Amino acid sequence: MTLSVPYLDLAAQLASIRSEVDAAIAQTLDSCAFCLGPEVEAFESEFAGYCGVNHAVGLNSGTSALHLAMLLAGVGAGDEVITTPFTFVATSWAISYVGAIPRYIDIDDATMNLNPDKVRAAVGSRTKAIVPVHLYGHAADLGPIGEIAAASDLTMIEDAAQAHGGTYHGKRLGSIGSTAAFSFYPGKNLGAIGEGGALVTNDSDLAARARSLRNHGSSVRYYHDEIGYNYRMEGIQAAVLRVKLRHLDAWTAARRRVAHRYQELLADTPLKLPQEAPYAQSAWHLFVVRHPERNALMKFLESRQIGCALHYPLPLHLQKCYEVLGHRIGDFPVAEKAANECMSLPIYPELSDEQIETVVSAVRAFFKG
Repeated sequence: MTLSVPYLDLAAQLASIRSEVDAAIAQTLDSCAFCLGPEVEAFESEFAGYCGVNHAVGLNSGTSALHLAMLLAGVGAGDEVITTPFTFVATSWAISYVGAIPRYIDIDDATMNLNPDKVRAAVGSRTKAIVPVHLYGHAADLGPIGEIAAASDLTMIEDAAQAHGGTYHGKRLGSIGSTAAFSFYPGKNLGAIGEGGALVTNDSDLAARARSLRNHGSSVRYYHDEIGYNYRMEGIQAAVLRVKLRHLDAWTAARRRVAHRYQELLADTPLKLPQEAPYAQSAWHLFVVRHPERNALMKFLESRQIGCALHYPLPLHLQKCYEVLGHRIGDFPVAEKAANECMSLPIYPELSDEQIETVVSAVRAFFKG
């Protein structure tokens, strides 16, 4: 009987920590602190420490974190924000939410992150910020990007939604930009049991304003200093995230084991495999391979009960929602080629050697015809 391999197995992770999660939820239920409260405060402190920053602000999603980061940077109507066209759409949503314009530039073919060589030429009179995305958990090259930002008095905001525990030259991702946004969507390396996010920063003033903005623009109840939002984190989500945070380093090490095993066993296949740049230690949120016959390979794997996924099949500059920007096919050829070739193989801490070998055997069978 053929072994099936799910693309993601959240049940396996939950089973390994079920007693801890149940206790944390029960404690939160007993406290009746369902919105913000002591569990959120404790998680904020612990996550800030994990990231190596002074402050973490618990929020209801990573999208909200990106939105608040734009507001904290003073990005507004008519401004431009340099970012990548090859990522999840929330990166661009945050720019659009404040009336600004995404200024896309093409990606580096090796890392599929922002190409620093193209960032400098994209800076213009209306540029207000740069948002490098640590795609799939691998660091963008923040050194040269940060130098460009500093030279032009621009804010650098890290989109670290997929990068919990990843590093750049040994520093935790999220600790390098003015602010950084994390997502705790259930499938993330550090996932809630629903929606969740956080904004992290070393700036006390930015953190204080973020806390106000997430809570209807209020720092004193029923007194509102500016137009705010209901972006508060729930106590139960924070309680579960506190449990999971204690296991994150071990889970990241397990993800690295899976990734390195794939690299070893698939090295002589026609697939283009992901690699770590010398400056990065990836969080390995996803293991994304590339091949021109991607669609056929996915169909073949699925026929063998092996899960796979697309991240991402259509770059943002070609999405219908951004037709107004006037981009056309060919504007960002590296991103477009990646979108046509990429596919994600299963990767999660609980993936067994037998499951990895099952995936590899199926890939090899496809190329043997």
